[in-house]
Amino acid sequence: MAYMHPAPGVATRQVVLKLDSGIAEGTLTLGGSPLTVPALQDVTINAANDVFTWSQLDATAKKQVATTSTNSISMNLVLDKDTFFGTTVAATTSDTVAANGILGLSRNKMLVTFSLKMTEDGATDRFIKGQGYITGLAPTVSADSPVWVSPVTISVTGEYTVSATE
Repeated sequence: MAYMHPAPGVATRQVVLKLDSGIAEGTLTLGGSPLTVPALQDVTINAANDVFTWSQLDATAKKQVATTSTNSISMNLVLDKDTFFGTTVAATTSDTVAANGILGLSRNKMLVTFSLKMTEDGATDRFIKGQGYITGLAPTVSADSPVWVSPVTISVTGEYTVSATE
């Protein structure tokens, strides 16, 4: 049995999230200059099937059928100025993902394509890919945590895809 051991600072065992925008819906290939999200503290991949439940008069237990799935990726990250605010003040949807930054992608309601690298070693890389919208930003700072930290959620539209390549 092989285990996945993400190790901070170890290049072959890092969890890496890349984002891109301006890609046609359903296309999961990142463009030439995706935004690599730095300073991830944690990542949670949610894949929750909804279930329709009903009762029948001739049964002693409820019946259930799996329906559509609600998918999202949630994370916490230490905010990097350029990654959060973008490289262009008041960027628009026609600007690059780096120009918009995470706040601009959320504010402009831009569909993003993502690739989350989950790897055991360089020979068996696995990527979870998909498309969605950035939501759930709530930056905080305190005396006990003197850097800005924010939760970030990617509300996935459609399915996840698992791939051996980015």
